[in-house]
Amino acid sequence: MNIVILAAGEGKRMRSALPKVLHLLAGQPLLCHVLDTARALQPAKIVVVVGHGAQAVQHAVAMPEVEFVIQEQQLGTGHAVQQALPLLDHSMPVLVLYGDVPLISVSTLERLIKQASADPNAQRCAVLTAKLAEPSGYGRIVREPMGRVVRIVEQKDASPEECKINEVNTGIMLLPGARIANWLAELNNHNAQHEYYLTDVIERAIADNLEVVTTQPDNVSETMGVNNKLQLALLERIYQRQLADALLDDGVMLADPARIDIRGALTCGREVSIDVNCVFEGAVRLADDVSIGPHCVLKNAVIGAGAKINAFTHIEGAHIGERAVIGPYARLRPGARLAEDTHIGNFVEVKNAMLGTGSKANHLSYIGDATVGAHVNLGAGTITCNYDGAQKHCTVIEDNVFVGSATQLVAPVKIAQGVTIAAGTTIWKDVPAGALALNEKTQIAKADYVRPSKRKD
Repeated sequence: MNIVILAAGEGKRMRSALPKVLHLLAGQPLLCHVLDTARALQPAKIVVVVGHGAQAVQHAVAMPEVEFVIQEQQLGTGHAVQQALPLLDHSMPVLVLYGDVPLISVSTLERLIKQASADPNAQRCAVLTAKLAEPSGYGRIVREPMGRVVRIVEQKDASPEECKINEVNTGIMLLPGARIANWLAELNNHNAQHEYYLTDVIERAIADNLEVVTTQPDNVSETMGVNNKLQLALLERIYQRQLADALLDDGVMLADPARIDIRGALTCGREVSIDVNCVFEGAVRLADDVSIGPHCVLKNAVIGAGAKINAFTHIEGAHIGERAVIGPYARLRPGARLAEDTHIGNFVEVKNAMLGTGSKANHLSYIGDATVGAHVNLGAGTITCNYDGAQKHCTVIEDNVFVGSATQLVAPVKIAQGVTIAAGTTIWKDVPAGALALNEKTQIAKADYVRPSKRKD
C-alpha cells in the first residue's frame, strides 16, 4: 500500500518557531514516531506532505524510503493528500496518517487494513473512529439507523443533533488508490473553514456504492494529536507510562513507574532495579542484577552484570564492567571503558579512558585520555593533565600503581608497574617500575607564630 503522512501544519498554538511535527516526544520528533510505525507496516511507498518549515522537516527526518512533497498553501487535509497523488501507486490503497498523532500503534493500523480487505471482491474505505465522552472539536461519524456510515461531518458544520454524537473521526483512513484521485478532484471548500476536507471523500465513496467500514483503536490515547505544549506534555506522560508498564511486565523493578523517562531504547536483563527520576537516552543496555540509583542520566551506555550506579551519576558513551560501583555524583563521558570490579566515586570524571580490573578513583579526580591498568588506586584530587593548550596527550598507568592524593600527571607520561607516587606530586617524566616518585619539598615550622587579626575600630 501507499502511506501518506500529513505534516504541513504550522502549529501556531505551539508558540514556537520549530515546525510542530519536529517537537520532541520521548527524545525524538513527533513525525519520527509516525514514520517508525509506518515503516513497520512495510508499505510500498511512504510520502510525507510538508509545508511550514519544509526544509527543516525534510532534513530532520530524511530516510531513503521516504519521499516528500510540499503543500505550498495549507488549504485542508483533502488538498494535502492531492499534493501526494503524483507520487502514489494508484493500483494500491492509500493509508492516511498524521505527523502530529505519534502514538498510533501498528496493531491498530493492521486491524484497520484487515477491515478494508475483508472482502477481496469489493473495494472498501476504512475509517478509524473513537468513542469519546467529550467529543468536542472532532468530526462526527453519522450513521443510518441500521448502523451504516453515511458521512463524516466536521463540528463547525454539524447540526445540534449531530454534535451529540460521541463517535468521532480520528482522521486516519484507508482509501482505494484507484478511486481517490477522482474523489479528491470533486471536493469543494463550501464549509465553515473554507477548506477541502479529506473526510468529504466518504460521501463520494458512498455515492459510488462502496462500503465504509470502521474500527476502533486499542487505546483512545493512540489517536490524540498535538496542538499545543500542554497536549505534548500529556502525551509524553502517557507514552512514558506505557514504556514503564512494559518494563514492569518484563520484571524490571521500578521504584515509581511515573518517574522514569526513556528517550531511546532501554534493554534490561533480569533482577534490574531503577530508582526514581532516572533518564535513559539513546541505546542503553543494563545487564542482570544492575542497580540504578535515583536521579541518574544514562545515554548510549552498556552496564555490566551486578554493577551499581549510585545517585546523581551521569553516564554517556561509556562501557561499564561487571560489579563496578559508580558514584554518587560521578560523570563518565564518551570513551570511558571500565573493567570489572572498578570503583568510580563522588565527583570523579572519566573521559576517553580505560580502567583495568579492580582499579579505583574514589574522590574528586579527573581521568582523561588515559589507560589505567589493573588494581590501581588513584587518590583524591588526582588529575591527568591531558591538554597542553593545543593538543590532547595520553597518560599510561600500568598495573598495581598507587597514586597519592592531589597528584598531577602531565601527559604524555607513563607510570610503570608497581610505582608509588607520593601525595602532592607533579609527574612530568616517565617513572620506572617499582619506584617511589615524589617532588622534593622542604617543610618549615615557625615557632610562636601569631596570625594577623582584624583591626578593632
